[in-house]
Formats: sequence, C-alpha cells, structure tokens
Amino acid sequence: MLFYRAALPLSRKTLTFVSGIIRRHRAAIGSPWRTLNPGRQALLVLVHLRKGETFAEVAAGFGVGTSTAWRYVNETVALLAARAPKLRKAVRDAKKAGHAYVVLDGTLIPIDRVAADRPFYSGKHRKHGMNLQVIASPSGDILWVSGALPGSVHDKKAEWIWGVLAGLEAAGLVVLADKGYQGSVYAKIPYRGKNKPESQKEANRAHARLRSPGEPSVRTPSSRPGAFSASSAAAPGAPASSPRPSTYCRYARQTEDEKGSVNLLQSDPSEVPRDWPERLTSYTHELREKCDGFVIVAREELN
Repeated sequence: MLFYRAALPLSRKTLTFVSGIIRRHRAAIGSPWRTLNPGRQALLVLVHLRKGETFAEVAAGFGVGTSTAWRYVNETVALLAARAPKLRKAVRDAKKAGHAYVVLDGTLIPIDRVAADRPFYSGKHRKHGMNLQVIASPSGDILWVSGALPGSVHDKKAEWIWGVLAGLEAAGLVVLADKGYQGSVYAKIPYRGKNKPESQKEANRAHARLRSPGEPSVRTPSSRPGAFSASSAAAPGAPASSPRPSTYCRYARQTEDEKGSVNLLQSDPSEVPRDWPERLTSYTHELREKCDGFVIVAREELN
C-alpha cells in the first residue's frame, strides 16, 4: 500500500471541538490511554466523514487496525449524534430566533448497495441512498436533520413520518417547500402546470428567490463528492472482513449491474436474505447516527 500527504478542508476549530468531546468522554469512562490520542482520533473520524475513505484506508494512514478505526468512528459518531437537536427543540429555537420563514427540503445521501437494496433505490435520483429531511434557516444554516429513510420514500411521505410540517405549523413558522411536497396544506409550494398566468409565474420566481439561500445547505451532504458515504460493510456489525470500497457520492446513472440486481429481486424473491428487515432497521439506525454526526460537524464548521 502506498501513502501520501493529503489536506482536509476543515478548520482547526472543528478538530478542537471534536477532540474535546472525545477527551471528556474518555475521562468519563476511565479510558485515559489508547493507541491514538483524542486529537488523532478526531482527525481520523473527520477524514472518514468528510472524504468518505474506507475503514481500511484510514486505518492504514493512522497506523491502527481496521477494527480499531471502525470502533473509533462509531464511538465518535455516537457522541456527536447525542448532541444533535430534536425536532421540537429545533422548532422552538427557530421560533425564538425570529426567522421570517424556514426552508424544508429533502436530500438523498448516496450509499453502497446492500443485499436487500431495492428499498434504497431512488427512481428520481437513479441511485441508491437514504432520504433525509432538512430544515434550514433563511440564511442557509442547518437547523434540523431527520433520521434516515430508504431512498424510495417520497419527500412528502418522509415529512409525514417525522411529523415535520405538523411541528412547524404548531409553532406558527412559515414553511417554504418545493413541488415534492405537493398536497401539503400548510407548506408554501410553487404553482404547477403549464401555461400559468403571469401572476403565478411571478409568485414562483419570488418563492425561488426566498428558498435559494437555504437550499445549498440542504444539498451539501449529497452534492459534494466525498462529503459523506456509508459503506455497506459497516452494517449491521463490525467488519469481519476488510470493508468494501466506498462508492463516495457518484452521479452515474444506474448501471447494468444495478439494473440486474433489481430485476433479480423482482424475479427471484428467494435471493433476498430472510433477515433483511432486521438488517434494514440496524442499518437505518447506524446511518442516522452518522448523518447526525456529520450535521454537528458541519454546523460547527459554519459557526
């Protein structure tokens, strides 16, 4: 294996923030010494979350075992996820901040395929992933991120599952959403259809201008190559063998291999593992913690 020096586009403030959380956790559980000090562990985790490198790659770069890297990442992600705000608190803080409106949007986090991969395939994006619902402020700051649902779940259904619009309506916050939330009574969505009158076109342009500052923060996790990745070998348990290479955040259309895998599941259900519901639940829980951790790091970087 070859080694090289690389840069991580994050500030030292972010590294200090994450390493402080790790240091306090070690002191609380009585684990003062490990192979890597808190600073090096924080750097390892940030490299994995930001660049999407596999456990085997980051383990080799930091001189630890693959299983050790896996434990470091999962421990730190759990610590970061515990600090993520809940929906009720996020809505209350948004109301207290006096935001004129908030932006609601869904995003897809691309992932590697798993054995029971059909529920994760998004026909809209033509890739496998997890659906996340994001609330952003008018200036683009991330206020709240939902848990992860399979990529085949529509944005409107995902919002209903998490009760996002119900919570925002109860708080009296104006919500700007896109056409994916068509049918919502409370959210403000653009007009649809062709040959719209000029008044509706102007309303759509004003709607887009108001939403545009908040949309980049919603798209950040999935639109930057390498911003986030989840290796299928990471779930549901520790890597018994070397983790599969991550696909990072690919934009390619569905390949023939992917089409074949979906057709195989459609034609021969016996190929689907019997325990796929349990694996799906475990995988969704782990990916949610990773997404929460990524959002905490992103918010700290923005501040």
